Amino acid sequence: MSEGKGRLAGKLAIVTGAASGIGEAIARTYLAEGARVVVADLPNSRLKEIFGTVSGAHCLAADTTATDTPDRLMAAATALGGLDILVNNAGIAVAGQFETLTDEQFDHIMAVNVRSYFRIARAAVPLLRARGGGRIINLGSIMSEMAGPSLSIYSTSKHAVAGLSKGMAVDLGKYNITVNYLQPGSIWTGMSRPFMADENFRKYWENKAPMGRIGDPEDVAAAALFLASDEARFITGHGLHVDGGAIINF
Repeated sequence: MSEGKGRLAGKLAIVTGAASGIGEAIARTYLAEGARVVVADLPNSRLKEIFGTVSGAHCLAADTTATDTPDRLMAAATALGGLDILVNNAGIAVAGQFETLTDEQFDHIMAVNVRSYFRIARAAVPLLRARGGGRIINLGSIMSEMAGPSLSIYSTSKHAVAGLSKGMAVDLGKYNITVNYLQPGSIWTGMSRPFMADENFRKYWENKAPMGRIGDPEDVAAAALFLASDEARFITGHGLHVDGGAIINF
């Protein structure tokens, strides 16, 4: 879509974890809706293969847990003219029975799924304020409200995303910055496919969702588009379920 058209025309965005799954779908949707997007992912990812020739996309190889990543992301956005939308999407999951999990696993998941969101969002505030406000969208999960077998640390991290997002919303509202978090259910992504290979696991989530299916990354991207748009200007501190109704179904 050419510049000047689309729901995000003229907007500048950052999307982390953009080389696959939900992050890729969000970045593609934002680009199609007229935004220019700094797409970031690990150096060994397929980021440049996916977005290297896409108009409006600016690739940045970065580990979100690295000390210099927030500054590098903001420098890339500044080079484009500023920042209107930040999507903290990069995340990992490690499965394991609670009693077998290690300190290193706990620290790593929390560093990627929570601490990096805090540090990148904090760095983004001056740029968002300079544009008169903006949007921060963090990736939570329906595990932000529940727990599941062998996912205790992952669930902990997503509960933390919910709390962090709400706290940020309270503090940043005075700057016209909204902060919301997405709560996907089971979605077909590279991270989820190993779990989906277990037929019992896949059928459980298909049956748990009243919609009767596993979600697609584009389902989450549509919600991320709404939260980034002007239509969501008075919505903040909200966790939006994108789960086919799984959270409500016993």
